[in-house]
Amino acid sequence: MINKRLLIKNLLAHNDECSFYDKKRKIDLGSKEGKAKFLKHICALSNSNPKNNSYIVVGVEDENNEINGVDFFDDSKIQNLINAYLTNPPIISYENVAFPNLPLDKVIGLVTIRPTQEITSLRKNIWKYWGGSIFLRDGSISMPKDFDIEIKDVNSEIVQAIENKAKNNIKHTLDGVIDFINVRHLDLVSSYKVFKELFVVCWAGNIKNVKEETYYSRVDIELINEQVRLFYSTLDEVSISFTENEFKIIEYVHLGLNNQYKYYPLEEVTISFNDNGSYVLDTNLLFQPPQFDKKTLHHIYNANNALVEKLKKKIALNSSEKKDLKHLPATYLICFLNDFTEAKEKLLEAKPYLKNNGDLVYDSYKETVRILRKMKYN
Repeated sequence: MINKRLLIKNLLAHNDECSFYDKKRKIDLGSKEGKAKFLKHICALSNSNPKNNSYIVVGVEDENNEINGVDFFDDSKIQNLINAYLTNPPIISYENVAFPNLPLDKVIGLVTIRPTQEITSLRKNIWKYWGGSIFLRDGSISMPKDFDIEIKDVNSEIVQAIENKAKNNIKHTLDGVIDFINVRHLDLVSSYKVFKELFVVCWAGNIKNVKEETYYSRVDIELINEQVRLFYSTLDEVSISFTENEFKIIEYVHLGLNNQYKYYPLEEVTISFNDNGSYVLDTNLLFQPPQFDKKTLHHIYNANNALVEKLKKKIALNSSEKKDLKHLPATYLICFLNDFTEAKEKLLEAKPYLKNNGDLVYDSYKETVRILRKMKYN
């Protein structure tokens, strides 16, 4: 079993960007340009390494390897994006890896690319890249290549050596459990569970009991063996259950209008642990969009647009408008889910203005975009 934090450290310490490894300050899957560049790098790394894994490390400065981190990213449908745009798509995973020097809301993203040993190409046009394009790594750069390329395996021994150095051991696991419970989450209720005498899952949060059901807020859940963060949210609530073989998370989102709010189940994540030392993570979107009165939503939609215009023009908001601003991302989401099709674009356009109005408003924006991302490929 590979300790993903050790793997990232070994990649950063021993290798500049090359034909099996790339690093990014961040990736942007919310725009056509960002998706296109991400797909280009996936395509190039897959073609350049036909028989071994390739990696992209996200949240690291290019020049000096400074580890700054990125927001937690939990798009379980990212493989659907790869399948939609690439021919002979590799299998990829995006994991959120905790680092002790980062704030709790930041992680290092690790993209693992498992190739098919066939030539991968763009299936269709995206941004300025044409359908049918093939990319390969040329040193640290992903470059377009001719159609008659020959795939060569030159990195298997190097990659295997790096992965072997990142193997987990008992000390790493125990240190991880102690750090999770006694250092990072002293102010929260923490628990752990061992599965198959091998896997250790830790979780922490504030507990609330409602009608004999237990819910957690400010939740952090990690698979300690791999140093992978499975779930993190400062806003939503989750329920946690487990058997001897499975660990299950159900996430709820808080939505409503006019001080009448309700928790709606968003997504169920089930981790199944096997006797052979492997595990499978399965996600199931549960969200059923709430429906509201259209006249009320027209009023809210127009009020949101007016608020954003004021922010653009740097006009000061009154106390009532500041209160409405905190709910603006969520109410734009409700409008979008009730057939106000332009509400999503309005929300995305408002990002830079919301970002300048405090952490609470911007956190609400990021949570809302996360819900939209989860729904997109379902």
